[in-house]
Amino acid sequence: KGGKMKITIVYDNEAKKGTLRAGWGFSAFIESEKAPPILFDTGADSPTLLHNMKELNIDPKDMGIIVISHAHGDHTGGLSEILKKNDTAELYLPSSFRRGFPGRKVTIVKDAIQICENIFSTGELEGVEQSLALKTDKGIFVVTGCAHPSMKGILEAASKFGKLYGIVGGFHGFRDFKAFDDLSLIYPCHCTMYKREIIDLFKEKAFECGAGLVIEL
Repeated sequence: KGGKMKITIVYDNEAKKGTLRAGWGFSAFIESEKAPPILFDTGADSPTLLHNMKELNIDPKDMGIIVISHAHGDHTGGLSEILKKNDTAELYLPSSFRRGFPGRKVTIVKDAIQICENIFSTGELEGVEQSLALKTDKGIFVVTGCAHPSMKGILEAASKFGKLYGIVGGFHGFRDFKAFDDLSLIYPCHCTMYKREIIDLFKEKAFECGAGLVIEL
């Protein structure tokens, strides 16, 4: 069994609350009982990211670990400012992210790896992107940046850590919806082209995303 986890969407194309700003990008803040706070992706720009963090009472200094899914600007835009405010966070970067961070502990991710207790990376799939597999009391919950690799591949890689429970993140052009049949919770965010279709198809278990969304597992 995993532990309890809380995921707060910090940056997304849509915002759940009036005081939060929307922007084309994605970032999620992951808190759990047995691991340091994790920031997964950093949105497209620092001002939006930092504004939303402040509104959500998330202190950039609190991040113990920062994970970047892939090297695109809508996921890495806020990174440099966060690193100025937080000089201790460890970085987990896909090998396609070509930048040095002197004086910092950096793990270059190619294969599946345990990041900390109950939190795993799928590994850099198809040479482009890593997703997270969170081991919660309810099963494995997947967090994706854009799902550039095939969704089937992402779910398969995540299922190596346990029975899949749900997913949040950008699903890009994914439309082989039956891959989601066995999931219990689905949040299509950011770059998902078929958001409406997914929410209509899985009425009982698919819900709107947006900055300010809190998922408690």
